[in-house]
Amino acid sequence: MVPGVGDDGTVPAAMPGEVLLRAYDGDVEVEVAQHTDQVEVEPGVHLDGASGADATGHVIYENTLVAGVTGPVEGGTGRSSLTPVRRRSVMGMDQRRQIQEFLASRRARISPESVGLPTAGRKRRVPGLRREEVASLAGVSVDYYIRLERGALPTASDAVIEAVARALQLDAVERAHLFDLARAGRQPSPATPRRVAPATVAAPVQAVLDAMIGVPALVRNAVLDVVTANDLGRALYGELYRGDPQRTPNFARFAFLDPRSHDFWLDWQQVADDIVASLHAAAGADPHNPALTQLIGELSTRSEQFRQLWARHDVHVHTRGVKRMRHPVVGLLELRFELMYLSAEPGLALAAYTAEPGTPSHDNLSLLAAWTATQRRESDLADIPQAEATAEPRPQ
Repeated sequence: MVPGVGDDGTVPAAMPGEVLLRAYDGDVEVEVAQHTDQVEVEPGVHLDGASGADATGHVIYENTLVAGVTGPVEGGTGRSSLTPVRRRSVMGMDQRRQIQEFLASRRARISPESVGLPTAGRKRRVPGLRREEVASLAGVSVDYYIRLERGALPTASDAVIEAVARALQLDAVERAHLFDLARAGRQPSPATPRRVAPATVAAPVQAVLDAMIGVPALVRNAVLDVVTANDLGRALYGELYRGDPQRTPNFARFAFLDPRSHDFWLDWQQVADDIVASLHAAAGADPHNPALTQLIGELSTRSEQFRQLWARHDVHVHTRGVKRMRHPVVGLLELRFELMYLSAEPGLALAAYTAEPGTPSHDNLSLLAAWTATQRRESDLADIPQAEATAEPRPQ
C-alpha cells in the first residue's frame, strides 16, 4: 500500500498545507502531491520536493511512466485524484536537483589523499570526498553543507559559495556555473518577456564576416545554432546545412543525431564532450531559455550518448583550440579556432578558423576557398535571367 494514493491508483489532489513533489518522465517534469504520510516507493528511483528531498524514489502511480517504472498502487484515501501536470524545464529536472547532482559529481572526482585527508582504516562507500569532508574544507558545519547540496545553495552568501568552490577545486567556468545555479534559484521564473539572442545579426557583423577572405567564420548562439556564416564558413560546415532545411543548423543536433558527424570530426568524442559541457554552462546561466529546454529534451530523448554525457555534469567553454575534420570536398583539415563573444549582440559569439601556413591543411583550406568561389560564381550566373545573360552588349 502507498499511503496518500487514491483507490483508483492515482495521486490525490493536494490538501491545504501539503507540498508538491516533482517527478520526471524522461526530461518532462511531472507534479504530484506529497502528503504527510510516508510514501513507499520502488527502489532506485528518485523523488524530489520541498520537504521530501531525503526520500529516494518516485511516487509510482498507474498508467504513468516515471523514470522508466510503471505499475498500479494499492489502497488510498478515496479523495479526488490529481491529473499530473507536465512542464518542461531546461534541465529536465528542478533547480534543487541540478545543484545536488552538480555538487555531488564535483566532490566525487576529488580523492581524500589529494587534499591531505586521512583514509587509513576507514571504509569508504562512495568515490571521492564525503559531505562532511567538503564541509570541513569549506569551513562550514556538516548540517549546513548537506542543506546546501540538497538545494539550499541559493540561500547561501557569496562568501560561502566561494568557499565551497575552493573546497571542490572548481575551475573558473565551474565556479561561474555554481554561482549561476545559486542565482537562478533566487529568481522565480520570469513573468515578463525575456531578452533572447537575435535570430539574425546586425548588418555590420555580417559585413565583417564577409570581409574575412580566406577565413571560415560563423556566428552561433548559446544553444549552438549557426545564426549566420560567410561563404567559406558555410562551405566548411556544409554537412550541417544538409540536414532538415526547415531547421537552423545546430552543432549539437549534428553531433548526436546525424551519423555523418562521426566521420566529419576526427575527434568526435572530444567534440561531443565540449558540446555537452557548453550546453550545461548555458543552462546554468539561463535556465528559463525555451530554445535550450527544447534542445535538451530532444537530445535526451533521442541520444543515449547525450544522456550519458549530460549526467556527468561537466562544465567548460573553450574559446580557442584545434578542430580536426574530414571534409567531403578537400579531405583532412586541422584548423585553429578562436571564439569571440559579441558585446553588442548578447548571446552570440563569432568563431573564426585558420590553418597553419605551409601545412597540408593550409593547402586544403585554400582549395576549399577556391572551390567555394567557383560555386558562388556558378550560383550567381544561374540567378541571372537567360535573356540578360545572352543579350548582345549595347553599342556605346
